[in-house]
Amino acid sequence: MNTTEIFLIAMAIIFTVPYLIWRLGRTDYFAPLVVVQIITGILLGPGILGRAFPEYYQFVFNPAVVQSLNGIAWWAVMLFVMIAGVELDLKKAWEHRRESGITAGLALGTPLLFGCAAAALMLGFDGWMGPKALTWQFVVGVGMACAVTALPILILLMEKLEVLRQPIGQRILRYASLDDIAIWGVLALILMDWERIGRQGAFLVSFAIAAWLFHQLMERLAESDRWYAALIWLAVVSFGADWAGLHFMVGAFLAGASMEAKWFDQEKMDLLRHHVLLVIMPVFFLSTGLRTNWNVGGAAVFIAAALLLFVSVAGKLIGVQIAGKILKWTPGEASIIGWLLQTKALIMIIFANILLDKQIITSETFTALLLMAVASTMLTVPVVAPKLARLKALIQRSA
Repeated sequence: MNTTEIFLIAMAIIFTVPYLIWRLGRTDYFAPLVVVQIITGILLGPGILGRAFPEYYQFVFNPAVVQSLNGIAWWAVMLFVMIAGVELDLKKAWEHRRESGITAGLALGTPLLFGCAAAALMLGFDGWMGPKALTWQFVVGVGMACAVTALPILILLMEKLEVLRQPIGQRILRYASLDDIAIWGVLALILMDWERIGRQGAFLVSFAIAAWLFHQLMERLAESDRWYAALIWLAVVSFGADWAGLHFMVGAFLAGASMEAKWFDQEKMDLLRHHVLLVIMPVFFLSTGLRTNWNVGGAAVFIAAALLLFVSVAGKLIGVQIAGKILKWTPGEASIIGWLLQTKALIMIIFANILLDKQIITSETFTALLLMAVASTMLTVPVVAPKLARLKALIQRSA
Protein backbone atom coordinates (compact mmCIF):
# COMPACT_ATOMS: atom_id res chain seq x y z
CA MET A 1 0.00 0.00 0.00
CA ASN A 2 1.10 3.58 -0.60
CA THR A 3 1.32 6.25 2.14
CA THR A 4 -2.06 7.78 1.23
CA GLU A 5 -3.88 4.48 1.66
CA ILE A 6 -2.16 3.74 4.99
CA PHE A 7 -2.95 7.30 6.14
CA LEU A 8 -6.64 6.71 5.41
CA ILE A 9 -6.55 3.42 7.35
CA ALA A 10 -5.10 5.34 10.30
CA MET A 11 -7.83 8.00 10.00
CA ALA A 12 -10.53 5.32 9.94
CA ILE A 13 -9.09 3.81 13.13
CA ILE A 14 -8.84 7.21 14.81
CA PHE A 15 -12.51 8.04 14.25
CA THR A 16 -14.07 4.56 14.50
CA VAL A 17 -12.58 3.00 17.63
CA PRO A 18 -13.27 5.77 20.20
CA TYR A 19 -16.73 6.45 18.78
CA LEU A 20 -17.77 2.80 19.11
CA ILE A 21 -16.38 2.59 22.66
CA TRP A 22 -18.22 5.80 23.61
CA ARG A 23 -21.51 4.95 21.93
CA LEU A 24 -21.77 1.21 22.61
CA GLY A 25 -20.26 1.49 26.09
CA ARG A 26 -22.49 4.46 26.97
CA THR A 27 -19.59 6.12 28.76
CA ASP A 28 -20.82 9.70 28.43
CA TYR A 29 -21.68 10.18 32.12
CA PHE A 30 -18.16 9.54 33.43
CA ALA A 31 -16.12 9.70 30.20
CA PRO A 32 -17.25 12.12 27.46
CA LEU A 33 -16.20 11.35 23.90
CA VAL A 34 -13.20 13.68 24.29
CA VAL A 35 -11.88 11.59 27.19
CA VAL A 36 -12.52 8.32 25.33
CA GLN A 37 -10.56 9.69 22.37
CA ILE A 38 -7.62 10.51 24.64
CA ILE A 39 -7.71 7.05 26.24
CA THR A 40 -7.94 5.43 22.80
CA GLY A 41 -4.92 7.45 21.72
CA ILE A 42 -2.96 5.99 24.65
CA LEU A 43 -4.14 2.46 23.79
CA LEU A 44 -3.11 2.92 20.15
CA GLY A 45 0.30 4.26 21.19
CA PRO A 46 3.63 2.41 21.22
CA GLY A 47 3.35 1.44 24.88
CA ILE A 48 0.27 -0.76 24.40
CA LEU A 49 -0.71 -1.49 20.76
CA GLY A 50 2.88 -1.06 19.62
CA ARG A 51 4.10 -3.56 22.18
CA ALA A 52 1.30 -6.10 21.62
CA PHE A 53 1.34 -5.93 17.80
CA PRO A 54 4.66 -4.33 16.77
CA GLU A 55 4.45 -5.28 13.06
CA TYR A 56 0.89 -3.95 12.70
CA TYR A 57 1.77 -0.80 14.62
CA GLN A 58 4.84 -0.11 12.47
CA PHE A 59 2.79 -0.67 9.32
CA VAL A 60 -0.08 1.70 10.16
CA PHE A 61 1.81 4.34 12.14
CA ASN A 62 4.96 4.52 10.06
CA PRO A 63 7.03 7.77 10.06
CA ALA A 64 5.41 9.18 6.90
CA VAL A 65 1.88 8.67 8.25
CA VAL A 66 2.77 10.02 11.68
CA GLN A 67 4.28 13.14 10.09
CA SER A 68 1.05 13.74 8.15
CA LEU A 69 -1.06 13.20 11.27
CA ASN A 70 1.13 15.60 13.26
CA GLY A 71 0.51 18.40 10.76
CA ILE A 72 -3.26 18.02 11.20
CA ALA A 73 -2.85 17.77 14.97
CA TRP A 74 -0.82 20.99 15.16
CA TRP A 75 -3.47 22.99 13.30
CA ALA A 76 -6.30 21.40 15.29
CA VAL A 77 -4.82 22.27 18.65
CA MET A 78 -3.85 25.77 17.50
CA LEU A 79 -7.48 26.42 16.57
CA PHE A 80 -8.64 25.01 19.90
CA VAL A 81 -6.24 27.13 21.94
CA MET A 82 -7.18 30.23 19.92
CA ILE A 83 -10.86 29.66 20.70
CA ALA A 84 -10.00 29.33 24.40
CA GLY A 85 -8.20 32.66 24.20
CA VAL A 86 -11.10 34.37 22.44
CA GLU A 87 -13.53 33.15 25.10
CA LEU A 88 -11.62 34.74 27.99
CA ASP A 89 -13.87 37.36 29.57
CA LEU A 90 -11.57 39.66 31.51
CA LYS A 91 -14.13 42.46 31.79
CA LYS A 92 -16.36 40.31 34.00
CA ALA A 93 -13.36 39.27 36.05
CA TRP A 94 -12.45 42.93 36.58
CA GLU A 95 -16.00 43.81 37.65
CA HIS A 96 -15.75 41.13 40.36
CA ARG A 97 -11.99 41.50 40.86
CA ARG A 98 -11.82 40.87 44.62
CA GLU A 99 -13.82 37.64 44.54
CA SER A 100 -12.29 36.50 41.24
CA GLY A 101 -8.75 37.38 42.28
CA ILE A 102 -8.94 35.60 45.62
CA THR A 103 -10.57 32.48 44.20
CA ALA A 104 -8.42 32.24 41.06
CA GLY A 105 -5.25 32.92 43.03
CA LEU A 106 -5.89 30.22 45.61
CA ALA A 107 -7.32 27.78 43.04
CA LEU A 108 -4.09 28.08 41.04
CA GLY A 109 -1.50 28.71 43.75
CA THR A 110 -2.34 25.85 46.10
CA PRO A 111 -2.18 22.97 43.56
CA LEU A 112 0.89 24.66 42.04
CA LEU A 113 2.70 24.39 45.39
CA PHE A 114 1.49 20.81 45.90
CA GLY A 115 2.54 19.90 42.36
CA CYS A 116 5.98 21.46 42.80
CA ALA A 117 6.43 19.36 45.93
CA ALA A 118 5.49 16.22 43.98
CA ALA A 119 7.92 17.17 41.19
CA ALA A 120 10.70 17.68 43.76
CA LEU A 121 9.98 14.16 45.04
CA MET A 122 10.16 12.77 41.48
CA LEU A 123 13.61 14.35 41.07
CA GLY A 124 14.90 11.74 43.52
CA PHE A 125 14.40 9.09 40.82
CA ASP A 126 15.87 8.79 37.34
CA GLY A 127 13.84 9.01 34.17
CA TRP A 128 11.46 11.90 34.89
CA MET A 129 13.33 15.15 34.12
CA GLY A 130 14.06 15.95 30.48
CA PRO A 131 17.62 16.28 29.16
CA LYS A 132 17.32 20.02 28.41
CA ALA A 133 15.53 21.03 31.63
CA LEU A 134 16.89 23.07 34.45
CA THR A 135 15.70 21.78 37.82
CA TRP A 136 13.41 24.78 38.41
CA GLN A 137 11.87 24.39 34.94
CA PHE A 138 10.95 20.77 35.64
CA VAL A 139 9.58 21.53 39.11
CA VAL A 140 7.53 24.55 38.03
CA GLY A 141 6.41 22.84 34.80
CA VAL A 142 5.03 19.78 36.59
CA GLY A 143 3.60 21.98 39.35
CA MET A 144 1.76 24.13 36.85
CA ALA A 145 0.48 21.03 35.04
CA CYS A 146 -1.14 20.04 38.36
CA ALA A 147 -2.69 23.50 38.68
CA VAL A 148 -4.17 23.79 35.17
CA THR A 149 -7.91 24.09 34.61
CA ALA A 150 -9.02 23.03 31.13
CA LEU A 151 -11.28 25.95 30.21
CA PRO A 152 -12.70 24.48 26.95
CA ILE A 153 -13.46 21.11 28.57
CA LEU A 154 -14.87 22.89 31.62
CA ILE A 155 -17.32 24.63 29.28
CA LEU A 156 -18.38 21.27 27.77
CA LEU A 157 -18.88 19.69 31.19
CA MET A 158 -20.88 22.64 32.52
CA GLU A 159 -23.09 22.45 29.43
CA LYS A 160 -23.70 18.79 30.27
CA LEU A 161 -24.54 19.73 33.89
CA GLU A 162 -26.79 22.58 32.62
CA VAL A 163 -25.04 25.27 34.67
CA LEU A 164 -22.96 27.02 31.99
CA ARG A 165 -25.38 29.91 31.47
CA GLN A 166 -26.36 30.01 35.15
CA PRO A 167 -24.73 32.51 37.55
CA ILE A 168 -22.51 29.86 39.18
CA GLY A 169 -21.31 28.75 35.75
CA GLN A 170 -20.35 32.29 34.77
CA ARG A 171 -18.50 32.73 38.08
CA ILE A 172 -16.51 29.56 37.47
CA LEU A 173 -15.62 30.77 33.97
CA ARG A 174 -14.22 33.98 35.48
CA TYR A 175 -11.98 32.04 37.85
CA ALA A 176 -10.83 29.66 35.11
CA SER A 177 -10.16 32.56 32.71
CA LEU A 178 -7.79 34.28 35.13
CA ASP A 179 -5.99 31.02 35.80
CA ASP A 180 -5.71 30.39 32.06
CA ILE A 181 -3.79 33.63 31.61
CA ALA A 182 -1.49 32.80 34.51
CA ILE A 183 -0.84 29.33 33.08
CA TRP A 184 0.31 30.65 29.72
CA GLY A 185 2.33 33.39 31.39
CA VAL A 186 4.20 30.83 33.51
CA LEU A 187 4.70 28.64 30.44
CA ALA A 188 6.28 31.58 28.59
CA LEU A 189 8.62 32.08 31.57
CA ILE A 190 9.58 28.40 31.61
CA LEU A 191 10.30 28.49 27.88
CA MET A 192 12.29 31.73 28.06
CA ASP A 193 15.52 31.14 26.18
CA TRP A 194 18.12 33.52 27.57
CA GLU A 195 20.33 32.94 24.54
CA ARG A 196 17.51 34.23 22.35
CA ILE A 197 16.18 36.84 24.74
CA GLY A 198 16.63 39.57 22.12
CA ARG A 199 14.54 37.66 19.60
CA GLN A 200 11.84 36.96 22.20
CA GLY A 201 11.77 40.59 23.27
CA ALA A 202 11.48 41.68 19.64
CA PHE A 203 8.57 39.28 19.16
CA LEU A 204 6.68 40.59 22.20
CA VAL A 205 7.16 44.22 21.17
CA SER A 206 6.15 43.44 17.59
CA PHE A 207 3.15 41.47 18.80
CA ALA A 208 1.94 44.39 20.97
CA ILE A 209 2.10 46.77 18.02
CA ALA A 210 0.59 44.28 15.58
CA ALA A 211 -2.21 43.42 18.02
CA TRP A 212 -3.21 47.10 18.26
CA LEU A 213 -3.25 47.41 14.44
CA PHE A 214 -5.14 44.12 14.15
CA HIS A 215 -7.72 45.39 16.65
CA GLN A 216 -8.31 48.49 14.53
CA LEU A 217 -8.70 46.34 11.42
CA MET A 218 -11.14 43.89 13.01
CA GLU A 219 -13.37 46.70 14.25
CA ARG A 220 -13.82 47.78 10.63
CA LEU A 221 -14.40 44.38 9.05
CA ALA A 222 -17.72 42.63 8.53
CA GLU A 223 -18.15 39.53 10.69
CA SER A 224 -17.81 37.18 7.69
CA ASP A 225 -14.36 38.66 6.99
CA ARG A 226 -13.32 38.52 10.64
CA TRP A 227 -13.27 34.71 10.61
CA TYR A 228 -10.75 34.68 7.75
CA ALA A 229 -8.69 37.44 9.35
CA ALA A 230 -8.66 35.48 12.63
CA LEU A 231 -7.18 32.40 10.93
CA ILE A 232 -4.48 34.46 9.21
CA TRP A 233 -3.70 36.17 12.53
CA LEU A 234 -3.47 32.77 14.22
CA ALA A 235 -0.92 31.48 11.72
CA VAL A 236 1.19 34.65 11.78
CA VAL A 237 1.33 35.04 15.57
CA SER A 238 2.00 31.32 16.09
CA PHE A 239 4.85 31.50 13.60
CA GLY A 240 6.30 34.53 15.37
CA ALA A 241 6.15 32.85 18.78
CA ASP A 242 7.80 29.68 17.49
CA TRP A 243 10.50 31.68 15.67
CA ALA A 244 11.23 33.46 18.97
CA GLY A 245 11.54 30.14 20.81
CA LEU A 246 8.32 30.46 22.84
CA HIS A 247 6.50 27.61 21.01
CA PHE A 248 3.73 28.07 18.47
CA MET A 249 1.10 27.13 21.07
CA VAL A 250 1.93 30.21 23.14
CA GLY A 251 1.41 32.20 19.95
CA ALA A 252 -1.95 30.52 19.36
CA PHE A 253 -3.11 31.55 22.82
CA LEU A 254 -1.85 35.12 22.33
CA ALA A 255 -3.66 35.26 18.98
CA GLY A 256 -6.94 34.27 20.62
CA ALA A 257 -6.52 36.38 23.76
CA SER A 258 -5.87 39.49 21.63
CA MET A 259 -9.28 39.07 19.97
CA GLU A 260 -12.61 40.06 21.49
CA ALA A 261 -15.51 37.64 21.78
CA LYS A 262 -17.95 40.39 20.69
CA TRP A 263 -16.41 40.33 17.22
CA PHE A 264 -17.95 36.90 16.60
CA ASP A 265 -21.42 35.44 16.91
CA GLN A 266 -21.39 33.29 20.08
CA GLU A 267 -23.41 30.48 18.51
CA LYS A 268 -21.00 30.30 15.58
CA MET A 269 -18.04 30.23 17.96
CA ASP A 270 -19.67 27.40 19.91
CA LEU A 271 -20.24 25.55 16.63
CA LEU A 272 -16.62 26.11 15.60
CA ARG A 273 -15.40 24.63 18.88
CA HIS A 274 -17.77 21.69 18.42
CA HIS A 275 -16.66 21.10 14.84
CA VAL A 276 -12.96 21.35 15.68
CA LEU A 277 -13.51 18.74 18.42
CA LEU A 278 -15.49 16.55 16.01
CA VAL A 279 -13.47 16.84 12.82
CA ILE A 280 -9.77 17.28 13.61
CA MET A 281 -9.03 17.14 17.36
CA PRO A 282 -9.26 13.30 17.42
CA VAL A 283 -6.08 13.33 15.32
CA PHE A 284 -4.37 15.34 18.06
CA PHE A 285 -5.50 12.81 20.67
CA LEU A 286 -4.02 9.99 18.60
CA SER A 287 -0.74 11.83 18.05
CA THR A 288 -0.65 12.49 21.80
CA GLY A 289 -1.10 8.79 22.52
CA LEU A 290 1.76 7.98 20.16
CA ARG A 291 4.09 9.92 22.46
CA THR A 292 3.36 7.90 25.59
CA ASN A 293 6.13 5.76 27.02
CA TRP A 294 6.45 3.21 29.83
CA ASN A 295 10.21 2.62 29.79
CA VAL A 296 10.65 3.36 33.52
CA GLY A 297 8.11 0.60 34.16
CA GLY A 298 4.33 0.59 34.01
CA ALA A 299 3.99 0.46 37.80
CA ALA A 300 6.26 3.50 38.25
CA VAL A 301 4.26 5.52 35.71
CA PHE A 302 0.97 4.65 37.42
CA ILE A 303 2.38 5.51 40.86
CA ALA A 304 3.58 8.87 39.54
CA ALA A 305 0.19 9.47 37.90
CA ALA A 306 -1.62 8.66 41.17
CA LEU A 307 0.65 11.04 43.10
CA LEU A 308 0.08 13.83 40.58
CA LEU A 309 -3.68 13.21 40.59
CA PHE A 310 -3.80 13.39 44.37
CA VAL A 311 -1.85 16.66 44.65
CA SER A 312 -3.75 18.29 41.77
CA VAL A 313 -7.22 17.44 43.10
CA ALA A 314 -6.39 17.99 46.78
CA GLY A 315 -4.58 21.24 46.02
CA LYS A 316 -7.48 22.60 43.97
CA LEU A 317 -10.11 21.62 46.56
CA ILE A 318 -8.11 23.01 49.49
CA GLY A 319 -7.39 26.26 47.66
CA VAL A 320 -11.04 26.82 46.77
CA GLN A 321 -12.16 25.86 50.30
CA ILE A 322 -9.87 28.57 51.70
CA ALA A 323 -11.32 31.06 49.20
CA GLY A 324 -14.84 30.03 50.24
CA LYS A 325 -14.07 30.73 53.90
CA ILE A 326 -12.56 34.13 53.10
CA LEU A 327 -15.53 35.09 50.89
CA LYS A 328 -18.11 33.46 53.21
CA TRP A 329 -19.66 31.14 50.65
CA THR A 330 -22.53 28.87 51.66
CA PRO A 331 -21.70 25.26 52.72
CA GLY A 332 -21.11 22.97 49.75
CA GLU A 333 -20.42 25.75 47.27
CA ALA A 334 -16.62 25.54 47.43
CA SER A 335 -16.72 21.79 46.88
CA ILE A 336 -18.72 22.12 43.64
CA ILE A 337 -16.52 24.93 42.32
CA GLY A 338 -13.33 23.12 43.33
CA TRP A 339 -14.29 19.88 41.61
CA LEU A 340 -15.22 21.69 38.40
CA LEU A 341 -11.99 23.72 38.41
CA GLN A 342 -9.84 20.60 38.85
CA THR A 343 -10.88 19.42 35.36
CA LYS A 344 -7.69 18.93 33.35
CA ALA A 345 -7.94 17.14 29.97
CA LEU A 346 -7.06 19.18 26.90
CA ILE A 347 -5.25 22.26 28.18
CA MET A 348 -3.02 20.23 30.49
CA ILE A 349 -2.30 17.76 27.70
CA ILE A 350 -1.36 20.66 25.41
CA PHE A 351 0.78 22.12 28.21
CA ALA A 352 2.51 18.76 28.75
CA ASN A 353 3.06 18.34 24.99
CA ILE A 354 4.96 21.63 24.95
CA LEU A 355 7.11 20.59 27.93
CA LEU A 356 7.86 17.33 26.12
CA ASP A 357 8.69 19.13 22.85
CA LYS A 358 11.18 21.32 24.72
CA GLN A 359 12.62 18.23 26.51
CA ILE A 360 11.78 19.66 29.94
CA ILE A 361 10.01 16.41 30.82
CA THR A 362 10.55 12.88 29.55
CA SER A 363 7.95 10.81 27.73
CA GLU A 364 7.47 8.86 30.97
CA THR A 365 6.54 12.03 32.87
CA PHE A 366 4.32 12.99 29.95
CA THR A 367 2.55 9.63 30.21
CA ALA A 368 1.99 10.08 33.96
CA LEU A 369 0.60 13.59 33.39
CA LEU A 370 -1.65 12.31 30.62
CA LEU A 371 -3.09 9.59 32.87
CA MET A 372 -3.61 12.19 35.60
CA ALA A 373 -5.48 14.48 33.19
CA VAL A 374 -7.77 11.69 32.03
CA ALA A 375 -8.58 10.55 35.59
CA SER A 376 -9.15 14.13 36.73
CA THR A 377 -11.67 14.77 33.96
CA MET A 378 -13.48 11.46 34.43
CA LEU A 379 -14.04 12.26 38.11
CA THR A 380 -15.74 15.60 37.48
CA VAL A 381 -19.31 14.83 36.38
CA PRO A 382 -19.91 11.80 38.67
CA VAL A 383 -18.79 13.84 41.70
CA VAL A 384 -20.41 17.18 40.82
CA ALA A 385 -23.80 16.01 39.49
CA PRO A 386 -25.06 14.64 42.86
CA LYS A 387 -23.77 17.72 44.67
CA LEU A 388 -25.65 20.03 42.31
CA ALA A 389 -28.83 17.98 42.74
CA ARG A 390 -28.63 18.50 46.51
CA LEU A 391 -27.80 22.18 46.32
CA LYS A 392 -29.95 23.56 43.50
CA ALA A 393 -30.14 26.97 45.13
CA LEU A 394 -26.41 27.48 44.52
CA ILE A 395 -26.97 27.51 40.77
CA GLN A 396 -28.75 30.85 41.00
CA ARG A 397 -26.27 32.58 43.35
CA SER A 398 -24.46 35.25 41.35
CA ALA A 399 -21.60 36.27 43.64
